[in-house]
Amino acid sequence: MTTMPAQVNLLDLDEEGLRAFFESIGEKPFRASQVMKWLYHHGVTEFSAMTDLGKSLRERLQLLATITLPKILKEQRSEDGTVKWLLGLPGGSAVETVFIPEAKRGTLCISSQVGCALNCSFCSTGAQGFSRNLDTSEIIGQVFLAAQSLGHERNGKRAITNVVMMGMGEPLLNFAALAPALKIMRADLGYGFASRRVTVSTAGMVPMIDRLRDTVDVALAVSLHAPIDDLRVELVPLNKKYPIKDLIAACQRYVAGRNKCQITFEYTLMGGINDDPAYARQLVKLLRTVPSKLNLIPFNPYPGARYSCSSPERIEAFKQIVMRGGLIATVRKTRGEDIDAACGQLVGKVIDRTRRSVAHRASL
Repeated sequence: MTTMPAQVNLLDLDEEGLRAFFESIGEKPFRASQVMKWLYHHGVTEFSAMTDLGKSLRERLQLLATITLPKILKEQRSEDGTVKWLLGLPGGSAVETVFIPEAKRGTLCISSQVGCALNCSFCSTGAQGFSRNLDTSEIIGQVFLAAQSLGHERNGKRAITNVVMMGMGEPLLNFAALAPALKIMRADLGYGFASRRVTVSTAGMVPMIDRLRDTVDVALAVSLHAPIDDLRVELVPLNKKYPIKDLIAACQRYVAGRNKCQITFEYTLMGGINDDPAYARQLVKLLRTVPSKLNLIPFNPYPGARYSCSSPERIEAFKQIVMRGGLIATVRKTRGEDIDAACGQLVGKVIDRTRRSVAHRASL
């Protein structure tokens, strides 16, 4: 018995991949441009509505391809305007995506994995364990669905102006699926975001930072959280494999030769843990060697957390020390806390997480 080949989800393919797909079925590569415009400029997911494609090609695409998105299981809106979506995936798992509106921009925070294998001690997402990587279609699908839900424009302007890979998961541990999604975000035929408008956040996957630099032009954020190795190992276990010296060297390579490029270092402030003035002074010495800005993040408590947030006075004192030392520093305003959408609070639903998490961590 002959079985039909699996349909290709076109959302898994960037422009290069789409061109290769159309060539493989005997079509001209320019069909990729037409389809990308329908998908990312117009939000069309039905082949029958892609009217500049011939009828015979539309019929072939119905057989050979699909446009499959995650499913919105739940939408929550915060009093401050933040929106969080719980998105269902094949196999019964789910991820969360958050939109943060501000006066001059709208930032979409998207996930790259179901759960996370890095087990950072202060993060609720890491505490739940790891289930699997997302496909490219599941990454870019978050942008697609958010754009549909919000309306492509808000108050005469584009609703989503920035995308940050700061949701569930370590993006650079899912590089094969991440890279095509980033290319779609950046491409003129995709969402057309400028390089500084797309940010990938990492806990410090040093070899993959180098690979990212060589693959696609996007901004980089590093979850630092401590200026010395002993403390960072406690907070970010990945530091055992890639200590701060190696991480800073990778950041220096990332910005080398790039005009006005700087790294965003994220530093979550936890009372009595990493908010001592001495750490602020060490942070100044550490970051002087990298064009950078420092994003200070008040810790967001969650059930079972073993840390507490630094006091407002302690946060301000820390900020003043690093700024007097010459660093650019801001304190991130907590958003969406009433719907558990704040930094470090994303959880979602993870199936069979323990066994997979142990196996994945063993490979790091």
